Amino acid sequence: MEKMTQLKRAFEQLDLKLEEVQYQQFLQYYDLLLEWNKVMNLTAITDFDEVIMKHFVDSLAIKNELDLTRSIRVLDLGTGAGFPGIPLKIAFPSLQIVLMDSLNKRIKFLSSVIDELKLKDIEAIHGRAEEYGRKEGYRESFDLCVSRAVANLATLSEYCIPFVKVGGYFIPYKSGKIEEELNHSKKAIEILGGKLNGVKTFSLPETDIERSFVFIKKQSETKKKYPRNAGKPSKEPL
Repeated sequence: MEKMTQLKRAFEQLDLKLEEVQYQQFLQYYDLLLEWNKVMNLTAITDFDEVIMKHFVDSLAIKNELDLTRSIRVLDLGTGAGFPGIPLKIAFPSLQIVLMDSLNKRIKFLSSVIDELKLKDIEAIHGRAEEYGRKEGYRESFDLCVSRAVANLATLSEYCIPFVKVGGYFIPYKSGKIEEELNHSKKAIEILGGKLNGVKTFSLPETDIERSFVFIKKQSETKKKYPRNAGKPSKEPL
């Protein structure tokens, strides 16, 4: 009961009020995260209050910047333990979400979460961005691509922008000061058909952690040669 109260109080800081079943799903997700974390490395953060703030609230903070009540198609690339994709799906059930990660054991965990929480219109895919970014049905077919993956913005843009349809957005979750990273990525964003549409910086509630959402709008189709073959985007950023 105490955990439920804590969860509700945390979400209130985002002006987010959910149904009881959704709060229960978040608690269930936390339990599964801890259970699977004993046998595989999913997260270094395991304390309940820290998971709430640094994973759940952080994942959902984007709600104040976008209308997530619509049935839009969202890709969470490099999803890891399911952040931000699963919290977004629980809180906004009408979203159609694809979780993608290159590690198959993480996909097994995510598939288990999807089954246990009885989530609909969400799938977990084992694959690399360089491969799926060229596939029909994935390339330029998402309204929104989000990612909390740790990579420089030029590299992340090459992985993510090819998935976004023209008019859609790629919004990475970044931490710390990002001015220099932004400057170094402007050329890559442009080459890939994107345009930097602003940055929203905020502090995570009850922490001194600085976070930023970078809004990249897809202006034109990505040239067919992108994304380049495996390893290239990270070794030789555009």
